[in-house]
Amino acid sequence: MSIIASFALPHPPLIVAEVGRGREIEIQKTIDSYEKIANEISKLKPETIIISSPHTQCFKDYFYISSKERMTGSFQNFGASSVSFDEKIDLELATEIKRIAQENNFPAGFIEKEIMLDHGTMVPLYFIHKKLKEVKIIVIGLSALPLKDHFQFGQIIKKAIDNTNRKVIFIASGDLSHKLQEYGPYGFTEEGPIYEEKIIHTMTKANFDELLEYDAKLLSDCAECGHPSFTIMSGVWNHKKVKPTFYSHEDKTGVGYGIWSYYPEDEYVNLAKESIEYFVKKQTHLPIPKFLSKEFYEQKRGVFVSIHKRGELRGCIGTILPIRKNIAEEIIENAISAATKDPRFPEIREEELPDLEIKVDILTTPERIENIDQLNPKKYGVIVSNSWKKGLLLPDLEGIDRAEEQISIARKKAGITDSETIKLERFEVIRHESPFQKKEEVI
Repeated sequence: MSIIASFALPHPPLIVAEVGRGREIEIQKTIDSYEKIANEISKLKPETIIISSPHTQCFKDYFYISSKERMTGSFQNFGASSVSFDEKIDLELATEIKRIAQENNFPAGFIEKEIMLDHGTMVPLYFIHKKLKEVKIIVIGLSALPLKDHFQFGQIIKKAIDNTNRKVIFIASGDLSHKLQEYGPYGFTEEGPIYEEKIIHTMTKANFDELLEYDAKLLSDCAECGHPSFTIMSGVWNHKKVKPTFYSHEDKTGVGYGIWSYYPEDEYVNLAKESIEYFVKKQTHLPIPKFLSKEFYEQKRGVFVSIHKRGELRGCIGTILPIRKNIAEEIIENAISAATKDPRFPEIREEELPDLEIKVDILTTPERIENIDQLNPKKYGVIVSNSWKKGLLLPDLEGIDRAEEQISIARKKAGITDSETIKLERFEVIRHESPFQKKEEVI
């Protein structure tokens, strides 16, 4: 497993009912969004939640990583000592983050001092624990180092997550500007609304590269507290495409509170989608991207790309065996062919692009079978052949439950009559489809 989602969350103690004592309704939209996020996290069932907080231990030139077996804390300083926390730390993952940092001469690691949980950590946990009781955490501190170092730290965290095979959620705890109203905690400056408008656009579009380009004076003058935290989160995604969702923004207390979620887009689907869009718009092939996972460059596989539009098949082309130097090229070529060379359909037009749903099937090497009993339509695809005629049907298609149906459809696709003898082969697929698109049949 790896990072399964991330969330950018504010941390006003006011939204804790025992702290707010009725005043929390002033920022009810933020509370409502938090409750939605807590529901999402409980359904994801993470093993570990990593929280970067500007209010835990922070150093000028060092990133703190929680290192004790447990961390405790309460809202006593906010008049609600009855709300307390006793959290188990994922020491294995924390130690791996530290190890990779040291291996790269990066200034991050443990400290001996006992650290209490801070409100930047406890406010998210307050809502999460309403829905999810048992989960380990890791607390990460920020630093005064440049934003590029925060991004690099996120990359280190991502590598550690992958190495330990954890199912992880990352929470970037941080408010936006603190200078949005004269009555706010720091008063008002014109830089406050400027930053607010800019950061909402950046986070809502998931334009994470922009986080590194913000002017240092603007960040200082607007009195933000979440920007470095958001930048660590962007490093955790490490250039991967994500699906952003903007939940809410409020400015009722003079402080900006924004809430966003980010889920990973499937790399295979995204590459196919980008290939189609690039070709349709520019009539040339998409250059192979630089930040794909290593299997895209190192492995060869047969690939089928299927395109649907509003639930109806719009194109499907693939290769049973690989004919190009790697999976990346196989996907790019087959995606373009599915969009432009499927003889059953006209070429896809640019105005259709927003309505397309893409699936990518990565095929195992076909194996010869002797009889129909060795087929299972839910698990195996089938290839039927007679001399030069060959038909293929992918597995796990809606409405196809029997091997006889599989073979019959594959025969028709190949133009092989029922009286002709056939050779049977079976294969498995790893199916990739965006979790945000409809589940439709692939033919």
